[in-house]
Amino acid sequence: MYFPEVAVIILNWNGEGYLEKFLPSVLASSYPNLKIILGDNASTDNSVHFVRENHPAVYIIQNETNLGFAGGYNQILDQIEADYYILLNSDVEVSPHWIEPVIAMMQADNLIAVAQPKILSYTDKTKFEYAGAAGGFIDKLGYVFCRGRLFDSLETDEGQYNTASEIFWASGAAFFIKKQIWQESGGLDSDFFAHMEEIDLCWRLKNKGYKIMYCPDSEVYHVGGGTLSVESSFKTYLNFRNNLVMLQKNLPKKKVFTIIFIRYWLDLLSILKFMMQGNMKNAFAVNKAHVYFFKNFNKNRKKISESKSIVNLTGIYNKSIVWDFFGKGIKNSRSLFSFSLLF
Repeated sequence: MYFPEVAVIILNWNGEGYLEKFLPSVLASSYPNLKIILGDNASTDNSVHFVRENHPAVYIIQNETNLGFAGGYNQILDQIEADYYILLNSDVEVSPHWIEPVIAMMQADNLIAVAQPKILSYTDKTKFEYAGAAGGFIDKLGYVFCRGRLFDSLETDEGQYNTASEIFWASGAAFFIKKQIWQESGGLDSDFFAHMEEIDLCWRLKNKGYKIMYCPDSEVYHVGGGTLSVESSFKTYLNFRNNLVMLQKNLPKKKVFTIIFIRYWLDLLSILKFMMQGNMKNAFAVNKAHVYFFKNFNKNRKKISESKSIVNLTGIYNKSIVWDFFGKGIKNSRSLFSFSLLF
């Protein structure tokens, strides 16, 4: 039986504790044609020394500076030869057979560019995890969400998403991609630094007609929030900034200005909400994101993806997830209206 070569790349920044805890599960993977790489983003802790001393089978590539998730992976993957790349967070525990079903799925269809496993919570393995859950989707206004996780509402895994299916985006916590397609796409947008860069990449690939898939036969367990906490104002800045840039780059031309105009005013409501909560750091973070977006508007126009005549729209929710969640009180994906095409 043919097993294409797979490289698991763990991007690390000061994650010695996570590596000590979770790297053994990756090394115990049963996939026969596998190499494991630690890509280090200029850590200042003992993590590189720890891996070198305790896990000599792991190949180490070190960046001279912290280039973030996007730039860090771009630089590391330029130095790796394999048929498939798996971008894996350092705070993820994997099961022994987590690779085989995803690779088998991707091998069976040339149009599949990216896939993700089922992502459950490490702290409660009966529940889906925030960053990925059962696959990512996007609504008509560009808000992203997952099956199994709407905003901060997490579902219990009861087998409701145990069917392999096409999604809109795959989580960067455990991100499978064909090397050829990674190179063809140019990888992640380094300007994103962190947050939503994997969604931007998936959207660019869907604009070229490729498929993004969810594979429930593979399960991993994610801690989450390992680098930037949920309360981080820098994380808030990146999420608001990168979402606007992603919309500008990937929306159809006829939709760009309408959607961004609406989102701008909705973001202003977010600023007011933060201010009413006394959270001035997050309020300023959203404003800073807007300043960056408009200052770099012309620069990002040059990155607008060129779509093929057949664009893959699967995974776009033709309603507002914000209204459904906060207005209608819908708290889980099963209660949403059926997914439908937007454009």
